[in-house]
Amino acid sequence: MAETNSNQNAILDKIKSEYILKNIFENLSLRKTLEIIRYNKNLQNKLNKDIKSYKEYLKIEIELILSENSSGKFINLDDISHCHIFFDDNKEDMKKTYAKKSDKVTKIKLILDYEIKTLYKLFKECRTIKKINFKKFNRKDIYNISYIFYNCSSLEEINLSNLNNNNFTDLIGMFYGCSSLKELNLKNFNTINAYYMSSMFYNCSSLEKINLDNFNTSNVVGMSKMFYNCKSLEELNISNFNTSKVIDMSYMFYNCYSLKELNLNNFNTSKIKI
Repeated sequence: MAETNSNQNAILDKIKSEYILKNIFENLSLRKTLEIIRYNKNLQNKLNKDIKSYKEYLKIEIELILSENSSGKFINLDDISHCHIFFDDNKEDMKKTYAKKSDKVTKIKLILDYEIKTLYKLFKECRTIKKINFKKFNRKDIYNISYIFYNCSSLEEINLSNLNNNNFTDLIGMFYGCSSLKELNLKNFNTINAYYMSSMFYNCSSLEKINLDNFNTSNVVGMSKMFYNCKSLEELNISNFNTSKVIDMSYMFYNCYSLKELNLNNFNTSKIKI
């Protein structure tokens, strides 16, 4: 009899655990906002061990550093349904996806689980972020990262060294409006399958240095407004660009009035239509 009760209790615990997980993910999916933001340790352990809802080997982990005394959005959940948010600071649970000045949060860890298929507009208009560090990116099935940092106007530093997916196809507006970025190293950023780079650095008005030495543009068809209003850029080495498939280069270097030299000797414009 005691063994029967033990088995029943184990079954009930399992059902309860699955119900808690199911309820959290369903609410997040439906409302597109996360109300329980800092999980207790017990629940974190359940999340980490539940293979149906969370897979360690497929996770994306991102660390965010917020600007001092900033308030506003630090992640855009409009198109994201499975996201876990952890705060390193010892404070009361925050609500939704906004940081208030009274919260005094400086560091946030995001974990995006295996159900997420796109990073489209992930940090759209998140003006509270000062630094972004991709700590883990064990995914090969994400293709769209267009507008991922759209209008992150306080962003000063991005570490993309672990963003080693070679399947990205859509980079449109990736750094659009990142007006506080002064330096950007994309030397190891894999673009072998990229088709679209239009408005990629649009209005990065403070950008002084950018490393695109290993950019593979052999499949790119769109480069319009790529460096639009990069008015602080003094040097730009794109001599390695393959533009044999590009059909649109309109306004590519518009308002880049600080550029002192630009080598376009290898540019192929045979397919240009616009």
